[in-house]
Amino acid sequence: MGSFQGQGGEAGVGLGGDCTTLGILYPSEKCGSCLFLAEQMDELVQRCFLHALKCQVRKADLPLLTSTFLGSHMLSCCPEGRQLDIKKSSYKKLSKFLQHMQQEQIIQVKELSKGVESIVAVDWKHPRITSFVIAEPSPTSQTIQEGSREQPYHPPDIKSLYCVPASMTLLFQESGHKKGSILEGGEVRMIIINYVKRNDLVDADNKNLVKLDPILCDCILEKNEQHTVMKLPWDSLLTRCLEKLQPVYQVTFPGQEPIVKKGRICPIDITLAQRASNKKVTVVRNLEAYGLDPCSVAAILQQRCQASATVTPAPGAKDSLQVQIQGNQVHHLSRLLLEEYQLPRKHIQGLEKAPKPGKKK
Repeated sequence: MGSFQGQGGEAGVGLGGDCTTLGILYPSEKCGSCLFLAEQMDELVQRCFLHALKCQVRKADLPLLTSTFLGSHMLSCCPEGRQLDIKKSSYKKLSKFLQHMQQEQIIQVKELSKGVESIVAVDWKHPRITSFVIAEPSPTSQTIQEGSREQPYHPPDIKSLYCVPASMTLLFQESGHKKGSILEGGEVRMIIINYVKRNDLVDADNKNLVKLDPILCDCILEKNEQHTVMKLPWDSLLTRCLEKLQPVYQVTFPGQEPIVKKGRICPIDITLAQRASNKKVTVVRNLEAYGLDPCSVAAILQQRCQASATVTPAPGAKDSLQVQIQGNQVHHLSRLLLEEYQLPRKHIQGLEKAPKPGKKK
């Protein structure tokens, strides 16, 4: 990789032989700039990674969700005036970067639950950590970093999708889809509408009705309806089609590739329970599905509620933890999850259990 002088006399990075093989006789300023920016982002990613391990992560924090490590630790270590964006680095994905760090034997990463990776070990005696020097921040940057630590979490983007089952393939194959194809609700509606129009199935006397051909009958009707239902209203047809498809959902964490899973995402579950001496406790489950570290949430609640908080394995759920805190702390949870973490209310159940005004918790 060679260097060259760009416009205005600024040094850039050229592609050298790579550009020549593409038929470019001189180094490409655009390609060189992209490589230069990627190298800069690589350096920033590694700096934030080492800074987080040296100053923020402790052995007691492990295992630590990789999404939590990025959102709660690496982002808060980003220097003032810089923006950490792994997609703009040569790694492109957080998982790929962490694989490189694992190959250097700085950390160990494992998939403790399906599709969710965690850092399970750190070699704090590794030369890259011990030799890492942290630049002294200015008073302004200290204020910014303190503010970023208060709200480091970035909620995932959650999207409900549909998967084509074997029983529906005939209906979707005309549009180029097959068994296992993943579609959004809007795509499903458009495919059904196009199928109806292409096969001239709109009722001539009533445009609100659709005539059912053999494929539609087989795909959406129950057995006892096969010879009795000949037409359906548009809304009923579309609703039945969506109900016959398999539900899946897509979760996209900041800086990571989307993860698609079967079924519907379980909401964060808040319940109240009675313990010894009739004492009430608040129990929170399913935090991991939203990239939240139960240990971190427990520490925040313990500090804000001034009450004892513990983290234990969730009954009946493999590789999942639950947070238990003394008293009815649903108000505190509501503020944390809805206002600070900006999670949609539809993904949280149990918020109505908050104590009524004037009543003792």
